[in-house]
Amino acid sequence: MSSNRVALAKMKRFFALKRKHLAIPYALFLVLFVVIPLLTILIYAFTKTTYDEYNNKVVSFSFDAAANFFTKSYKWEVLFVSLFMGLQTTAICILLSYPAAFFLADKRVSKNSVLVILFIMPMWINFVIRTGATRDLLSWMGLDGSTHPWGATLIGMVYNYIPFTILPLYTTMLKLDRSQIEASYDLGANRFQTFFRNILPQSLPGIVSASEMVFMPVMSSYVISDTLSEGKITLFGNYIYLDFTNSLWNEGSFMALVMLIIIGISMFLTRGVDKDAASNRGGALW
Repeated sequence: MSSNRVALAKMKRFFALKRKHLAIPYALFLVLFVVIPLLTILIYAFTKTTYDEYNNKVVSFSFDAAANFFTKSYKWEVLFVSLFMGLQTTAICILLSYPAAFFLADKRVSKNSVLVILFIMPMWINFVIRTGATRDLLSWMGLDGSTHPWGATLIGMVYNYIPFTILPLYTTMLKLDRSQIEASYDLGANRFQTFFRNILPQSLPGIVSASEMVFMPVMSSYVISDTLSEGKITLFGNYIYLDFTNSLWNEGSFMALVMLIIIGISMFLTRGVDKDAASNRGGALW
């Protein structure tokens, strides 16, 4: 009997070790395609390349890229334009997706899984193809980039990123405690009170997740704004792309670093909101 226990313990240790080994390919992937590129960006952001009298390349520590960013007013203008575009797109996507996700999550709706597929079907089409088709449609409607660059870009952003808001909102709506909603009606609350005191707090994690999936990609996007505005709207992603294509590696790397800092701050803030919503879900709603 004891020998069987020993053999079983050895087998458990063997498979536990194997489970750890399963994470090695993913860890290698992260190191090669996440950690090393981030370190490369960091190095380029705080270095500069010069040449000595013998035409030898000399790489030295420098804050020139940072000084260039903070002293150039047009770069700040690009940053604020990108922030406003990101906020506007996120707000519109949430406003359009929220009622749709609530409807799709209603178990009384027949074949709601088919409807969900129809809503997220645009994600299956190539990003560039969708943007080109949007440009042709808007041009036919008289909303081309030459006359309405901001409106055309905004519509393209909403069209391309709205599936990324429907999916997390739909997933959260499926987890709503319907008994609390019914109880609020039984206690005399109207639809307005039930929504703001019951449904909205429960769905806040989905709103946060959807916002994260839209806000930063919009800021760093350059294909949509470049195609639909005919180059009249320059976002942060456009400027990073231009810096790298013009061999301004240090300036482009520092702007990419600024983008990463903004992403980190937004994730930190939304994580706090998400945790509060998760801890309060089902309680303190009245």
